[in-house]
Amino acid sequence: MSDQIYSTSKFKTQNSKLSITILGAGAWGMALANLAAANGHRVRVWSRQGPHTLEAVLENAQIVLSAISMKGVSDVTSQVHSFPLSPETIFVTATKGLDPETRCTPSQIWQTAFPDHAVVVLSGPNLSKEIELGLPAATVVASNVPTAAQVVQLVFSSNLFRVYTNPDPLGVELGGTLKNVIAIASGVCDGLQLGTNAKAALVTRGLTEMVRIGNLWGANTETFYGLSGLGDLLATCNSPLSRNYQVGYQLAGNKTLTEILANLQGTAEGVNTCRVLMQIAQQQNIAMPITEQVYRLLQSEVSPRQALDELMLRNIKPEYNY
Repeated sequence: MSDQIYSTSKFKTQNSKLSITILGAGAWGMALANLAAANGHRVRVWSRQGPHTLEAVLENAQIVLSAISMKGVSDVTSQVHSFPLSPETIFVTATKGLDPETRCTPSQIWQTAFPDHAVVVLSGPNLSKEIELGLPAATVVASNVPTAAQVVQLVFSSNLFRVYTNPDPLGVELGGTLKNVIAIASGVCDGLQLGTNAKAALVTRGLTEMVRIGNLWGANTETFYGLSGLGDLLATCNSPLSRNYQVGYQLAGNKTLTEILANLQGTAEGVNTCRVLMQIAQQQNIAMPITEQVYRLLQSEVSPRQALDELMLRNIKPEYNY
C-alpha cells in the first residue's frame, strides 16, 4: 500500500476534524472516544445494543477503531467488510487477545480482511478508569505504515494522554496481549500475600516469557521493554482495576473461575489467551513455566499454592542462556 495516501499534513489541512468510528461501547472504547472528541473530532460509537446501525456509523469514517472483546473481532470484521469504505480509511485495533481458532492477533484479522488499508495497533498501560478520571497516561500506536500511525497519534494526543509511535505493530500488540496472563499470576501472588520479593521475581520472569514467545512470532525484543510491554505489564500486575489481576486475586481467595467471571465487569482476556498460548508452547516446545501454571490453575488442575510450589521447585538454571 502507498504510504503517501496517509500523509499527516493532508489529514491536518484538509480534515482538521476527522470522522472517527469507535466499535465497542465498553469502558475502553468510551475512554478513547472521549479522548478523540476532546480534540474536536467527530466521533460515533457503535455497540450491538446501541441505537445506531453499523452501516450508519461507518458512513464517511476516516478512522475505524475497534475496542471490542476478542471473541467478537472476527464477526464484526466480517460485518464491516460488507459496507463501502474509503480506500484511505485507517483501521485501529485496541483489542488485547488471541483468536482461539486461528491464533491470530486482532490486527492480523483486520489486515487479512482489509489488505489494502493501513492497520494501526494501539496499546499501553491504559487502565480505563484512570483515563476517565483525567489522570495522566501514555500509550503506543504502531503500524507498518508510519504515516498512518502518525495520524492516529495526532488524533488521541493531549496534555494528559501522551501517544508514542512504534514501527513494530506485532510486538506492541503481543505486549498488551501476553501480559494479561502474567497479570493473573500477579493477582494470585498478592492474594496469597507472598510479598514484594516474590512479586518482583514473578513479573521479571513473566517478561522473559513474553519476550520468548514474541521473538518466536517475529516481534522485536526492544518493544517488550517499552510502554506496551513492560509498561502495560507493570500497570496490570499492580492494580486491582485490572480484570486479569482480579481473576488471579480471587482465585487465591478460593473462588471458582466460573464464579469470578460471572461477576466480573468486562472481559478478562488473559483467560482465553492463556489457553491459546499453551497450545502454541506445547506444539513449539517453548518453556513457559508461569503460563503453564496459570493454565493449570484456570483448569482447576492445581491450587494456587500448588502452582507456586511447582514454580519454586523447578530445576535451578542460569538466568540467561548466553
